[in-house]
Amino acid sequence: MTAVLKQLTSSDQPTPDYQILVNGKDISPKVKARLMSLRLIDNRGFEADSIEVQLDDSDSELAMPPKGATMQVRIGWKGSTLVDKGSYTIDELEHSGPPDVLTIRGKSADMRGTLQQNREQSFHQQSVKSIIDIIAARHQLKSKLSENLFTEIIDHIDQANESDANFLSRLAEQFDAIATVKNGNLLFLQAGLAHTASGLALDSVNITRQSGDSHQFGVADRDAYSGVVAYWQNDKSAKRQTVKAKKPTEAKPSDVKVIVGEKEIMVGSNDNVKTLRHIYANKQNAERAARAMWDKLQRGVATFSITLAMGRPELFPELPVSVSGFKPQIDNSAWLLTRVEHNITDTGYTTGIELEVKNSEVAEVES
Repeated sequence: MTAVLKQLTSSDQPTPDYQILVNGKDISPKVKARLMSLRLIDNRGFEADSIEVQLDDSDSELAMPPKGATMQVRIGWKGSTLVDKGSYTIDELEHSGPPDVLTIRGKSADMRGTLQQNREQSFHQQSVKSIIDIIAARHQLKSKLSENLFTEIIDHIDQANESDANFLSRLAEQFDAIATVKNGNLLFLQAGLAHTASGLALDSVNITRQSGDSHQFGVADRDAYSGVVAYWQNDKSAKRQTVKAKKPTEAKPSDVKVIVGEKEIMVGSNDNVKTLRHIYANKQNAERAARAMWDKLQRGVATFSITLAMGRPELFPELPVSVSGFKPQIDNSAWLLTRVEHNITDTGYTTGIELEVKNSEVAEVES
């Protein structure tokens, strides 16, 4: 049993706890009597994590922190070890009233401005690992990749007047990967595998219906898209050609068959397809992108969200989750965390989570 769960079971009224440091100085003792709310959002990919702290300043004694200051946050429960939720750069201050309230907002410090600067660069016959290493090095970050992506070779790709953040997101789409920056690391991880960058499986988290205040489940039509089309440029014929990744009729998404034609690669049937706008440099890149988009479409076919009555500070995106106490179709599916929102107020601590599941993992309910 974890220290957090021991704390929750040892007291009928567990008390939220947190620590806030601004430019390395612990300001927690000064703000604990003033805290109205602390809201922390942990996102997937290059959408920056964010924090918002609201403090009571009715006596006008609070000093406003400088914009650009670094704010480090740890959260949890009294009696247990606090969980480090990273560092944030304060980018917005607001003072309102009466009664006077100071609101401090920040974005994850790792999403530094250099990632958003446009660059010009081309990569030719390089592995995904070497590309990620190059980009990580110029931002003083450590690179971490899923092992199955180490030897993937990019024949040719251009970064034309494009930021590294946008380029990495585009590269990730070709491999159905997640590109993000966390705690000084540039991560490039296979989406949906629930593995660490070293390839180790993450421990699954169990959520019961009794854990939550409210929930919402939704499932989209699996047949909304029957496939994906990607274009590539044939330099020999100077013609734009297509690659199609499609779902076979009466088959599971994993049961794909590749049919190679003179001008296209087809995976499955030819009904309602999604067309990728980008024109790829060769057939291999186009096929890879079409397959990755198809996997992404399947993973988003079902979604589930729930607000946990007792906050879980250890949760973060990409953790595998199992749920129980709901409908069989919900309980029997394998879920992945995609977004986590922690909310601490003077009345308690809750965690809102959003999850997604692969199409092939969505459990069917017999009639």
